[in-house]
Amino acid sequence: MGNYWNALLTMSAEMAPYLLLGFFIAGLLRVFMPKTLYSKHLAPRNMKSVVKAAALGVPLPLCSCGVIPTAVGLRKEGASHGACTSFLIATPQTGVDSIIATYSLMGLPFAIVRPLAAFLTAIFGGWLTNTFAHEDHRHEHECACAYPQEVPGSFSEKLREALNYAFVDMMQDVGKWLVTGLLIAALITVTVPNEWLAALHEYKLLNMLLILAVAIPMYVCATGSIPIAVSLMAKGLTPGAALVLLMAGPAVNSASMLVIGKVFGRRTLWLYILSIVIGAVVFGLGLDYLLPQEWFEVQSRIVGACHNHAHSLSFMDWLWMGLLAALLLNALVRQWWSAAHHSHERCSNKANDEGCATVAVYNVSGMSCNHCKANVERAIRSVEGVEEVNVDLASATAKVIGTHDSDALIRQVKSFGYEAVLKA
Repeated sequence: MGNYWNALLTMSAEMAPYLLLGFFIAGLLRVFMPKTLYSKHLAPRNMKSVVKAAALGVPLPLCSCGVIPTAVGLRKEGASHGACTSFLIATPQTGVDSIIATYSLMGLPFAIVRPLAAFLTAIFGGWLTNTFAHEDHRHEHECACAYPQEVPGSFSEKLREALNYAFVDMMQDVGKWLVTGLLIAALITVTVPNEWLAALHEYKLLNMLLILAVAIPMYVCATGSIPIAVSLMAKGLTPGAALVLLMAGPAVNSASMLVIGKVFGRRTLWLYILSIVIGAVVFGLGLDYLLPQEWFEVQSRIVGACHNHAHSLSFMDWLWMGLLAALLLNALVRQWWSAAHHSHERCSNKANDEGCATVAVYNVSGMSCNHCKANVERAIRSVEGVEEVNVDLASATAKVIGTHDSDALIRQVKSFGYEAVLKA
């Protein structure tokens, strides 16, 4: 048990200050980057828009589920399937927070290669889609781009909104996956024998295919995948196979594939998967065979923890870890408190004033983060007759006030990539 905690604390100490910096920058991007930047540059149906979609998607801290409604919004604004596919590929693989966290545990070369591979793979996927997928207007839906959004108000108000997004909303969305990734990484560190992966070290392509078989159906966010990749590299996994995990794990999972196929069509879905698989394997092989392997060695501090060497943490290590833990605990407690006490308070008060006959409750499936919650609320508010809506992420329900057509509401929610069912 002591070895387990030693590995867990070492990786946490390395990531903590960089995660906090990454979250802060992500909050600034979300609040201060204007939405018009997207509609202006991604609307043309050409390769230039594909490249721009990839470039704009790389720094955004959106998970594979949160990026889908945004891409649907871009599609509605006139972006080609290629630009949307490029955005869908680039965005969940990286993010300013995960890039900085990659640097903290895996070094500068990995922090450069990872977003570069995502960027070029996204361009390849966009080109494939523009070339082989016909424009299918049946998959266009009336929805609004969910991210980024312009926040009105003074600079100080925008800064407060950025801090709230960075250290509350993002902590709620990424926190559980980050903690899960760290726990799994520490478990791998102390339980997986070094000989298992070391024996496969010379079979580099086999390493990558094994990682793909595990990564494609599972879900792990761009940040949470980092400690898992590090712990596997310390056990003998090749750097190229670790890159495959960092690319395929966040971008391809069963939930996102289902929604992409439903919203953009099956042909776009298969081209999306194909481009990620090809891109991950090609860049993984290039990393293993063409670049100096010493560039991608796991930091000695991490290796020491993985080999159960005791390491004393400094005061600053504990300070950064304590701050990260406090912010994470605050975000999760606020999420629990909102779900337990306030999630339907506005709707309940309004229902008491107007009569319970105006209240309808829907079960909503497919939500997994605050971006999903915001998109479902936006979809429901756009339905004629809806006066108030409150979506509870924890219980996966939406309480709606107003006289509206339930079938129209269900269709609108479905157009955003989610499923809604009216509760009896």
